[in-house]
Amino acid sequence: MPANTPDGETPVVVGKVSGVFGIKGWVKVLSHTRPRDNLLDFDPWLIHGADGWRSCRVLDSGHSGGALTVKLDAAQTRDAAQVLVGKEIAVQRSQLPRLPAGQYYWFELVGLRVVTATGREFGRVTGLLETGANDVLEVEGSGNRMLIPFVPGAVVESVDRGAGCIQVNWDPEYQ
Repeated sequence: MPANTPDGETPVVVGKVSGVFGIKGWVKVLSHTRPRDNLLDFDPWLIHGADGWRSCRVLDSGHSGGALTVKLDAAQTRDAAQVLVGKEIAVQRSQLPRLPAGQYYWFELVGLRVVTATGREFGRVTGLLETGANDVLEVEGSGNRMLIPFVPGAVVESVDRGAGCIQVNWDPEYQ
């Protein structure tokens, strides 16, 4: 998890600078948002550097060959843009839209324990996969890795973020 910002809030990573674009400081951006252009709805962005998180603003944006491109106030030249390549882009959690009950951001599920109603523990969520039909929890524990469909009601019986637990109706033999 990224280090806290100066105001003490833990930022949420929503993308990454993936390359430079042109000679005037534009960069290519890999967005973790769906749809990917939702990344442009956030202002300001936080860019992680050697000295921690720093705020920056998107001055302009576009697309090139399917890639999202942006001009940031933090880079006026190609050399300045090159320094940003590989850096994570984050926003404050307070900038995220509020979700309806029963919906979760993926980052909220990572790290939660996964158990059955009878108390059998499978491990912790280490990531999620987008499959098209439904999302899938990646769960690791006791040296095993399991993939469990995130299907509320049918497989996922409850999510209790306060208790750090997801209760599932799942048999380890399904793997």
